[in-house]
Amino acid sequence: MAGMALRPVTRRSVSDQVFDQLLDDVVDGELAAGEPLPSERRLAEVLGISRPAVREALQRIAQTGLVEVRHGGTTLVRDFRRAAGLDLLPWLLVRGGTLDTSIGRSIIEARAEVGPGIAALAAERGGPALATSLDAVTEEMASTTDAVRWQVLALDYWDLLVDGADSMVFRMMFNSLRAAYEPALPALATILAGEVGQAEPYRLLAAAVRAGDAPTARAAASRVLTPTADTLLGAFAAMGDDR
Repeated sequence: MAGMALRPVTRRSVSDQVFDQLLDDVVDGELAAGEPLPSERRLAEVLGISRPAVREALQRIAQTGLVEVRHGGTTLVRDFRRAAGLDLLPWLLVRGGTLDTSIGRSIIEARAEVGPGIAALAAERGGPALATSLDAVTEEMASTTDAVRWQVLALDYWDLLVDGADSMVFRMMFNSLRAAYEPALPALATILAGEVGQAEPYRLLAAAVRAGDAPTARAAASRVLTPTADTLLGAFAAMGDDR
């Protein structure tokens, strides 16, 4: 267990805490790719918890793809950069109560690149019914002055667009991005307070969807996403400089 900074756990039903410890050690490189995990019995011993709790945590970490169970029961650490899926994003973005600005930057960059494609597909496949639903969310956005509520409504708007795009891969990507993004909303909403009330770009995007105009929807989506991306990327860069 060289380099693995395990901390005793005081409560008994603590598989989440064990999972978080193992995840942190894999992501931080304290458990290197190719290195075997300690045995279930040894982990239970060191952490002072029951083997069923350890077993549950190990099953969860295996489901993330970060470890590989070999024949004979040996569990080897995998390179998380090559093995992890998007479902790991929520854990990567906020760890130990701290926002990882490099992960935040990656999420915003992905959102800015993927969003216009989603909007174009929604315009091709969604039609007037989708546009009507988008209009309803836009009107709620126009009437709120609360920065957190605005961001939640913006996510709801994109949720509708993803439905309209009718793409399971985009849906799974959006689900993971939203799961990562939402816990940070209170802090991010303060940074993005200047967006509140700026509903016109969302109206233009809904109009493009109603018209079935994919190129205009793509451009309108960029207009919606670019201010958010620029503001957040600037904030993340400043946070990185402060460290």
